[in-house]
Amino acid sequence: MERYVAFDIGDKRIGVAVSDPFNTYALPSQTYFRKERQADLNALVEIVRQKGATVAVCGLPVNFDGSEALQTRKTKKFIEDFTAVCPVPVVCEDERFTTVMAHETLISEGMSRKKRKNYVDALAAANILDGYLARVNGKNSAGN
Repeated sequence: MERYVAFDIGDKRIGVAVSDPFNTYALPSQTYFRKERQADLNALVEIVRQKGATVAVCGLPVNFDGSEALQTRKTKKFIEDFTAVCPVPVVCEDERFTTVMAHETLISEGMSRKKRKNYVDALAAANILDGYLARVNGKNSAGN
């Protein structure tokens, strides 16, 4: 049985989400605060192991029109390094709008700006994983 873990990779934080036991939806898990590259890579590998993941899904930030931005190139480089040390397959998933959706969700729940920064990345990772699960389960984003 597959088990997915997703990462929303930012310059300061990495959001983490995991799939439910049936791989139908994503659950926000934690926010990892970045230190230095090797420590970050080791931490993500440990999260993959702890969660029992069989696939790691990494969000890939692209511009609205799908073109690459500076953040896309930085994230691709990190994903390349992660893929080299990760014990399971690593796949990329378009992460357009996932952080915006996460902020909107937390704002609608009345969460303060200070608290949001601790949760927004994990929620964004859950949005990334939900998109991936919908695709691999043969559903579009509208659930059809």
